[in-house]
Amino acid sequence: MNKLGIFMNFWEKDWAADHKKYIKKAAEIGFDILEFQAQPLLEMTDDHIRDLRKTADEYGIELTYSLGLDSRYDVSSLDESIRKGGVTYLQNIIRKMEVGGGTLLSGVSYAGWGTPADMQDTKKPYWDQSVKSMREIIKVAEDCGVTYCVEAVNRFETCLINTAKEALAYIEEVDSKNIGVLLDTYHMNIEEDSIGDAIRLVGADRLKSFHTGDNNRRAPGRGHINWDEVFGALAEIGYTGRIISEPFVMQGGEVGRDIHVYRDLIENPCEASIDAEAKYLLEFEKAMLKKYNM
Repeated sequence: MNKLGIFMNFWEKDWAADHKKYIKKAAEIGFDILEFQAQPLLEMTDDHIRDLRKTADEYGIELTYSLGLDSRYDVSSLDESIRKGGVTYLQNIIRKMEVGGGTLLSGVSYAGWGTPADMQDTKKPYWDQSVKSMREIIKVAEDCGVTYCVEAVNRFETCLINTAKEALAYIEEVDSKNIGVLLDTYHMNIEEDSIGDAIRLVGADRLKSFHTGDNNRRAPGRGHINWDEVFGALAEIGYTGRIISEPFVMQGGEVGRDIHVYRDLIENPCEASIDAEAKYLLEFEKAMLKKYNM
């Protein structure tokens, strides 16, 4: 059965939080993986990172990392000083991941989050800058044993990679065994003509991680996405990798602001109610895996 995971900020309104608390919570609920933002690694000592890994190992939890790249470190920037600073920033994150045994980084990590203010009628100059940057970054990922996933996200979060087809074109230009694609059902629901076809286009070899979330950013099964189409396509390509759910359901704080959640998406979103929703989510995905013999 595919490993199932949850993103830590399902529970938290700010990106930084008590990682140990959620390692333990993920294990108690029954998840295999806890994913959290990679940026805080740069503020942690190596000893602290090793301690987190020790806790994760004790609870049988794999730690994976995601990133929404701050525009200050935009590796697609036409300003060479910003681009070079972003390359160094991401290389340092990868080195910190290696300290804690992390092997997967994904997200909008190929461009700054959002659309450049000077964007006109073509994204090619930004694309070329990003590919140039990634060829430098990926060398460190190769040395550190980290798989770098580029995530196709909706047009309101980036202009660079919006579809599975674009993600494939990007990784083919970078040309490294350590780069792959992350697909996310929430974003595919907006950008793809067919979610199933997008999954089949990428295929199991290049699909290195998979995010789930319904059309409304709630847990799978709480919206109108056709989950039989999703899991049927994953089964068809023989996908055996990680499936990590990334719902965001609370307004307020850094997360609500950055993800544009302006109303609570579940009733009374306290820790207990979110715990209950996480348990529902896990059982829903287990049932889908069983249905499709994954």
